[in-house]
Amino acid sequence: MKGRCPRPLDDGDSGVPRVSVERGWAKLEQRYEKTPINKSATIIYVSKILECIQSTINEAAINLLNGGLVAFPTETVYGLGADALNKNAISRIYAVKDRPKDHPLIVHVSSISHIDRWSRDVPDYATKLAENLWPGPMTLILPRTDIAKDFITGGQDFVGLRVPDQKFALLLLSEFEKQGGMGVAAPSANRFGKVSPTTAQDVFEELNQYLGNEDLILDGEKCQVGLESTIVDCRLQRPKILRPGVITKSMIEYITGLETISDELNEQIRTSGLLKSHYAPIAEVFLTDNPDEGDGFIALIDIETPKGAIRLASPRDSVEYAQVLYQALRLADRRKIKKIFIIPPSGDEIAVAIQDRLIKAAKK
Repeated sequence: MKGRCPRPLDDGDSGVPRVSVERGWAKLEQRYEKTPINKSATIIYVSKILECIQSTINEAAINLLNGGLVAFPTETVYGLGADALNKNAISRIYAVKDRPKDHPLIVHVSSISHIDRWSRDVPDYATKLAENLWPGPMTLILPRTDIAKDFITGGQDFVGLRVPDQKFALLLLSEFEKQGGMGVAAPSANRFGKVSPTTAQDVFEELNQYLGNEDLILDGEKCQVGLESTIVDCRLQRPKILRPGVITKSMIEYITGLETISDELNEQIRTSGLLKSHYAPIAEVFLTDNPDEGDGFIALIDIETPKGAIRLASPRDSVEYAQVLYQALRLADRRKIKKIFIIPPSGDEIAVAIQDRLIKAAKK
């Protein structure tokens, strides 16, 4: 595999979608609040105690190698990580999340150089995607090597791989690999089917009762993207988007020079986020604009709040909508709001990913 190359740009006149060198999801101003928590799991404020970052990462990497679980931030959502070669540790992920055993996990590695450990017969277009968009919020589905066992893939003959674009995640993965690890399997750090966490506090509130004293929660920062990674099936002659995200169809087609495969032209497979009901808060979700008094309401900032509704979020655009959506859904549950009425953003880029999550949340 070659090293990462610069992202392509158009000349401004070609009419081809521009793939910006600047990461749109990295522009969010970061704000951190330290909330002391003293229960069974350990929260380490790596974003606060800068002088302890490396020692904290070392401890977490050793913990993974010893079979422990580590919840850690990525640019998308917080993941619940385990050594991808340790069957017992992986079993604990499934138990903590109450996740179906045949639902595969995504393996996280520190760089594109590790892709050949886990996958074989990588098509040229997948290499282009990895070179241009890793580290980043994109998972590639590829034929697996023998290192990817059934307990990771759900018994399927392929594996999902990702290089996250988050400093603490990359430090953890790099240190884990230096200590002898091969990859970290990490689904979102929440109970199966529920709202993905975007802060360490979210992870603690949802999973602490299921974690042991040997497990860690790394508090890095709020997730900059806010939605799970785009999943791209790369087993065929052309790419197929299985789960939309902030890596969009136009970006994938521009980089690869290939038209993506439509849903009708591929067999059903099992991978993250494909169930019809998912990403659901306790509250009922309705994709309409007629809430009653006391109901929650989410919409773009230029849409007026209906009388008596409780405004949960007022994002300025689709990028911010993605960043704040899961926090708004969790806020509704904290406030014991029973119904949330949501007007999704329109459009064919990031809005598609937001619509996907909301449709599934509404089908609880």
